Amino acid sequence: MRAVVQKAFGGPEVLEVAEVERPTPRSGEVLVRVRASGVNPVDVAVRSGLLPMLGEPPFGVGWDVSGVVEEAGAGARFRVGDEVFGMPFFPRAATGYAEYVAVPSRQVARKPAGLDHVSAAALPLAALTAWQGLVDAAGVGPGTRVLIHRAAGGVGHFAVQIAKARGAYVIALASEPKHGFLRELGADEVIDYRTADYTALVSDVDVVFDSSSENVRALEVLKPGGVLVSIMEHWNTELAAAIEAAGRRFAGVSVEPDYASLEAIAALVEGGRIRPHVAATFPLEEAGRAHELVASGTVQGKVVLTVE
Repeated sequence: MRAVVQKAFGGPEVLEVAEVERPTPRSGEVLVRVRASGVNPVDVAVRSGLLPMLGEPPFGVGWDVSGVVEEAGAGARFRVGDEVFGMPFFPRAATGYAEYVAVPSRQVARKPAGLDHVSAAALPLAALTAWQGLVDAAGVGPGTRVLIHRAAGGVGHFAVQIAKARGAYVIALASEPKHGFLRELGADEVIDYRTADYTALVSDVDVVFDSSSENVRALEVLKPGGVLVSIMEHWNTELAAAIEAAGRRFAGVSVEPDYASLEAIAALVEGGRIRPHVAATFPLEEAGRAHELVASGTVQGKVVLTVE
């Protein structure tokens, strides 16, 4: 099968399509014929060596997949022909930029009805990160005041929609050209972080969802007992101690595979409460171009690779 692999750390040019052995599903696993694979900032960081969590190359990158079950191992919870999506094995290698992946059947869920594979591949890592931060860690519900950093990005645009679906009041931070997009997603307030100091405009927030590195500033807007959800510095024990000492709660979130949350996300998609926004698609052979676009930091929504 064809798969994108890299033999060294470096720029987008290290990504190459190679012929590799097609995996065989074990008991409890399914072999998925991948139709599309989402591209995330973590993919870029792993490729460059900035985040060497897969060890030394060679390896394949990518986690988000949507496709069709080609084979089912004994005891797997899906059958041949089922359409599924998910984020298998994270943070271990999944080689998601490929024609086939063999994955534990409990790490994928049935693809939302009415959603094509490109849109479904945009969901898993970003939407799971938002869900696990807002719902599992922070318990966002009706009336919760939520401030979301980088609200128009891959994780952010799902965070806005999930928070709204849970009944929250959402304050979104993004550059001015993206404000219309965020209002369409349901944001109650939108602030241009480039021209305004949000800490002077916002107060009494229950939850700050931070996908940047502005964690300590959360203390200026979080009410006592409020929660800082950090997806960038979930490992930062000093930050956690500072937040806790100030009478707030720190919730460091490192996304993990979770079929139950994928099913909940799929239900919101089918109910019209969440819609993935795909900014651009590239064929598998142009994975490097996709990485360049994601690395630019300007993407509104997600970038997806198509696998023919």
